[in-house]
Amino acid sequence: MRRPLLCALALVLAWTSLPTPHAHAQGGPRGGGQQGGGGDPDDDPAAKKKKEDEWGDRQAPLPALRNAGPCPYVKVLYDAARYVELKDNREAAAAVGYTGEIQGLTSSCQYKSDDPIKVEMEVLFALGKGPQATASSKTYRYWVAVTDRNQEIIAKEYFNLPVSFPAGQDRTLVTDKVYGISIPRAKATVSGSNFEVLIGFDVTPEMVAFNRDGKRFRPNAVATASTGPAAKQ
Repeated sequence: MRRPLLCALALVLAWTSLPTPHAHAQGGPRGGGQQGGGGDPDDDPAAKKKKEDEWGDRQAPLPALRNAGPCPYVKVLYDAARYVELKDNREAAAAVGYTGEIQGLTSSCQYKSDDPIKVEMEVLFALGKGPQATASSKTYRYWVAVTDRNQEIIAKEYFNLPVSFPAGQDRTLVTDKVYGISIPRAKATVSGSNFEVLIGFDVTPEMVAFNRDGKRFRPNAVATASTGPAAKQ
C-alpha cells in the first residue's frame, strides 16, 4: 500500500551545511592553429575533417543527475519500534493480545538546487496475535515524523495499517510504502543531513517503558502460553 505524506511546512529552515557541488562539463581538447611554414591546418579540408572526427565538439554526456547532498537520516525510533498489547499490563505470554515489530526500513531521496527534499520509504512490519487477540484482523497505527536533526518535530502524520491474519496463522508480514515526504530548504546549501525522518508505532506509555527496558516476546510465546511463563529476551 502506498501512502502519501504531505509535509507542507511554513517553517523556513536557514541552517547551512556542506556546499553544493557543481558539475563541470567536459569536452575533448581543442587543437590550436600553428604559425609558420605549415599554415593553419583548418585551411586544409582533409585535415579539418580528420580533426573534427578525432576531437570535434561532441561532448560526452554528463553523468545522471545526483542529489545536491546527502539524504536525511531515516530510522525507526527505538521506543516505538515494537507494539505489544498486554492484558492488565501483565508481562506473561497468556496476556498477549496483538503484537507488531518494524523489521525492515529502506528509503531514497531526491533533490537538487534549492528544491525541497523528496523522500520515499518502504517499511516491513512483522505482526502477530496472541491468546488475548479477539479477531483475525487488526488495524495497527503508526506515524512518520520529520524533524530538524536532534531537535524539534517539524511535521508528523499518523497512518492506519489494517491487517488480516491468514487462517490458522498467528503471524504475518506486511510491507507498506510512504511517499510524498517533502522537506523544504531555505537555500541550496541546506543539505539533507540537517533532517531526520523517524517512524514508529502509536504506542502507550506502558509499551514505551516495555520497549525501553529491552523486553520482548519470542515468536513462540503463544505456543508456550499454556505450558509456562513468557519467554523473553
